[in-house]
Amino acid sequence: MEAKFKLGEFLPFRLNVLAQTVSEQLSAIYAARFNLDIPQWRILANLASRGDMTAQDIARITYSHKSTISRAVQELEDRGLIARKVSSSDKRSFTLALTSEGRRLFRQLLPLVLDFERNLIASLSDADARALLKGLAGLEAALLGPEGSTK
Repeated sequence: MEAKFKLGEFLPFRLNVLAQTVSEQLSAIYAARFNLDIPQWRILANLASRGDMTAQDIARITYSHKSTISRAVQELEDRGLIARKVSSSDKRSFTLALTSEGRRLFRQLLPLVLDFERNLIASLSDADARALLKGLAGLEAALLGPEGSTK
């Protein structure tokens, strides 16, 4: 039975390898020029696209460990790219927000990551790109629900 199992054809394995490879190749863009690592990028991207959030929300949405996000938050805060604000709903909690410097950095970074995405999709035929995006949407709906955590 084990001899017939081909890990390289196993969808969960393939998705994991692709996700990790894409993440590492994308990180080369923002690491060299902006001195950001993957967790820091994920925090900035979430704050830029979703607005103020808690570190716990970012950890949940990105499927990252709380301690990883906590370290990245501290580093971004030390660099003046994000700031903590006391939560209006719970004075013991705080939300994270981009600072003006964080927004400036993200505006510089955004065209580069969008170019990366465009080039990645352009490596496929139009039909394959449409099928991939449709398939991803289907998997997200099946596994994450109709709203999905990536929206």
